[in-house]
Amino acid sequence: MARNPIKDFSIDREQITYVGHDLQRPECILAERNGTLWSADARGGVVRIDPDGRQKIVTQKLSEDFGVDSDEVSRFTAGTLPNGLAFDRNGDILISNFGTDRLERMKRTGETEVLFDTIDGTPIGKVNFVLRDSRDRLWITVTTKVKNWIDALVPDLADGYIARYDERGIHIVADGLHFTNEVRMDEKEEFLYVVQTTGGNVLRYRVSPDGDLSGREVYGPSRLGPGAYPDGIAFDSYGNLWGTTVYSDTLFVITPDGEHIVLLDEGDPEKVKALDEAFFEKRVTPEILFETGRGIAPWMASVTFGGPDLRTVHIGSLKGTTIPTFRSPIAGLPMVHWND
Repeated sequence: MARNPIKDFSIDREQITYVGHDLQRPECILAERNGTLWSADARGGVVRIDPDGRQKIVTQKLSEDFGVDSDEVSRFTAGTLPNGLAFDRNGDILISNFGTDRLERMKRTGETEVLFDTIDGTPIGKVNFVLRDSRDRLWITVTTKVKNWIDALVPDLADGYIARYDERGIHIVADGLHFTNEVRMDEKEEFLYVVQTTGGNVLRYRVSPDGDLSGREVYGPSRLGPGAYPDGIAFDSYGNLWGTTVYSDTLFVITPDGEHIVLLDEGDPEKVKALDEAFFEKRVTPEILFETGRGIAPWMASVTFGGPDLRTVHIGSLKGTTIPTFRSPIAGLPMVHWND
């Protein structure tokens, strides 16, 4: 195989551009082949950003009031918090709602239905992310069963899990995870990769033909360095796994041979160190946590490849109000919706 282009790549800050404006918690971004972007938004829905820059918020229409709080901490812990997004085969948007604790499906006009809020007869927990594969199976991550997710920022809590939804229904297929976050599959869908935010690493499982998971193992370093709270991941076409660390605001890559490369570091070392100390001593407070987050995408949360050649990288964030973009030397691995 030719030399990995990522090893000769560095991000030119002068070439970073920005998409969108006045966004609220653009945690996850979906890119369509025609250049349209869809960004999760804390106002209860998504923002559609057209290729010409025009944007429109599409709010969810439900029979209940989500209740959006303007207080900074409450804005991240209460009410509706659209988090991970995916396209259904018909183009509807699947929303992992981190505030309402359920998986929802929203038409592009806003009409929304609840797909799941329980599993095995109990509340599903903090639904974080959803991924659709080529067989139309849904892979759903649940970060924790703790109602206030800040209370789950401790090193010894492993109540996160992965659920699979297919023609047989919804089932838990992996558990015992530390603050489960985004999941992705490799090109052949042989492995499922999952982020452990408080575990500080990425795991992977082998996927059997019927969708069962086995062979749990750490992928890359056992811990991604100081302030390692990984959040979002995405593959490029070479096989590099791109990712973000949310509170230390880094963009990193794990190469196919397991090397960990930091492409961008926007964090505040002193505030990240204070968070690390509080985390390992099990005394994280909102005050300590919210001191972190700065740079081009504060609380860097996700990576999305877009553009006609899939070489435009979009970075999602929890505190940002716009979406930083730059060009990659390698095309992203097409998401399943790219060819729908």
